[in-house]
Formats: sequence, structure tokens, C-alpha cells
Amino acid sequence: MSTASVPLPNWISYGLLPLLNVVTAFLISGLVVWSIGESPLAALRLLIEGALGRGDAIGFTLFYTTSFIFTGLSVAVAFHAGLFNIGSEGQAYIGGLGAALVALALDRYVPWYVTMPFAVIGAAVFGAAWAFIPAWLQAKRGSHVVITTIMFNFIAAALMVYLLVNVLIVPGKMAPETRTFLPGGQLPKLDWLMALFGLKLGPAPFNVSFIIALVMCLLVWVLIWRTKLGYEMRTLGVSPSAAVYAGIPYARTVIIAMLISGGLAGMMALNPVMGASARLQVEFVGGAGFVGIAVSLMGRSHPLGILFSALLFGILYQGGADLSFEMPNITREMIVVIQGLVILFAGALEYMYRPAVVRIYQRLAKGVS
Repeated sequence: MSTASVPLPNWISYGLLPLLNVVTAFLISGLVVWSIGESPLAALRLLIEGALGRGDAIGFTLFYTTSFIFTGLSVAVAFHAGLFNIGSEGQAYIGGLGAALVALALDRYVPWYVTMPFAVIGAAVFGAAWAFIPAWLQAKRGSHVVITTIMFNFIAAALMVYLLVNVLIVPGKMAPETRTFLPGGQLPKLDWLMALFGLKLGPAPFNVSFIIALVMCLLVWVLIWRTKLGYEMRTLGVSPSAAVYAGIPYARTVIIAMLISGGLAGMMALNPVMGASARLQVEFVGGAGFVGIAVSLMGRSHPLGILFSALLFGILYQGGADLSFEMPNITREMIVVIQGLVILFAGALEYMYRPAVVRIYQRLAKGVS
């Protein structure tokens, strides 16, 4: 029997194997740091301290983590249905438009907790709408969703630049951005949560969207593993022909999965648009849609795994910024290399250790029996 088909306990599939991949990525990253004359252990210490050593550092880490949770869930939902949604970047961009329009319309009249649910709906609807055409083309015309979603990323970027420069810009200002939202259109910081642990949030934009992201993790888990639709999506992802033979409607399932995926990506915009900058700006997504692919792969498309892998990438983003400041020889580009190594081993080489782990597990299982 091939090792790929041998079932393993969840603690190995979702815990041990990803851990081995991450450790390998950091060991090779250590060699890269050592090759330029710096101490890998000192670099690791600075990275951890920069991400988790202070209240404001933790706040920035969790801010990045929040964005990666949304985009990681977006990729995971599509992946369970056998779809590789590369368009989370563009869907998040358009989702920001939906959230911003709600904030601009309501911030003068109602408090933030009234604006928030409408903004969540607006971001999700706009993100889902941007995923609809690629979904329809995949389901009805056989156009590959990878190609169409990549194309729609560029279309979304061009559309948003046009809107911010020609439609939504504040008259008399040069910056392509909307006006700053009033308090009724801003998501408050979670400084009270940090205070529970004796930490000060400082300038970090850690905000209520983190709680929304955790709720989405729970809802996605319920959707995928506790609903009929989730079962249909997983069946389609394992074998489209078997799913169709069993009576599962292919086109409907593909479109619904992509709409949910796009909606989750669109909700990512709540974090930077309403929680950090309090206005819609150019390039606010900052690559989070693409990082979500790595987050989902590393988290094995499971909400709990995505939560931890998003935290890891949040640590790399925040700690990497401090590391490049404290160790000038380690440039921002080298931090990208480290992130790339994590993506390589957690994504492309995610099953590298599986054959050896399977053999060890089988030997131990036989020994116990």
C-alpha cells in the first residue's frame, strides 16, 4: 500500500507533520542567516521578541494574524470543494469597497456596533460577487478557476485605483483614498483584551475584527464537517465524478463554494479598512490574499490549523520587521526568503516526511499490538 493512502491520526496529520516542515524551514533559514555572518540563534531571539516581546508587538502580530485567518479560510473552503481559489487578493480588495461604502453611509448616524454587522455583510457580499464570475465560468464553461481568479486580481486592482482616484477621493486631496471614517465607522481596538493579560496595546491596530475571524473559524468548521453542503463540497473535492454519480449537483456546489470563499476573503478588509486606517486606500490588502494560500496549505485546510499557521505568519511579518531593523545585514528581502521557505516546506513539500512517519507509526503500532 502506498504511504499516501495510509490513514494517520489527526495529531500526526495536523500536528506533527506541519511541525516537522516548519522546523526544517527554520533550520535552513538558520543556515542562510549563518552564511551572511549572523548568529541564527540571536536572529531567532530577536524575531520572537519583536513579535511577542511587548504588548504593542503582540498587537501587531495579532493584527496580521487576523487578516491571514480570513484569507486562509477563504482558500480552504474552495480547496475542500476541489477548487484552487487564487483570487482572495482581489476579492478582499473588492470586499474593502463594500465595507467602506457601508462605513461612509452610516458613520455619521449610528455607533460602530450598528455599522459593524452591515459592514460585515457588505464586505462579504462584495467579495462573493467578485468570485461569482470565475465560479460560473468554472461550473458552466469549464474555464479553470486558477486562471480566471488570477485575472480578476488584476481587474480588481485596476478598478479600485480608478474608483479611488476618480470617484471616492476627497475633493482637493492628492492621496487616492476616501475620507477618514468617523467613530461610527471604525472598529474599536481590543486594548481591554490585552489589559486582561497586563499588556498595553499601544499604537497597534489590533481590533474587533479578530473576534469576527475567530467566529468565522467556528462557522467554517461547522459548515465543512457538520452540514450537508459541507459533505457535498468534500465529496466533490475528493472525486467530482463520484459526486456527480451520487447526485450532487456539480455547478451549484462549485458556485456556492466559491461564493463562500469570496465572502470570507472580502471580510478580510474589515481589519485594515475599518480597524486600522479607518479609510479605504490603495493596496490595503498588502499580499494577504496570497499569504492565505500558504496559511491554508500549512493548516491542512482545517480552521484550527489555519488559526495556528496564520499566527506563525503574523509572527514572521511582525518579528521580521524588527529583526531587519536590529540586524541590518538581514534585509526585508531575507525575511521574505524565510517566509518562502516556510511556504515551500509547508506547501509544496508538505508530504516530504510522510513516508518515513508512516513507516515509524506502523512499526510502533505493530509493537503495541
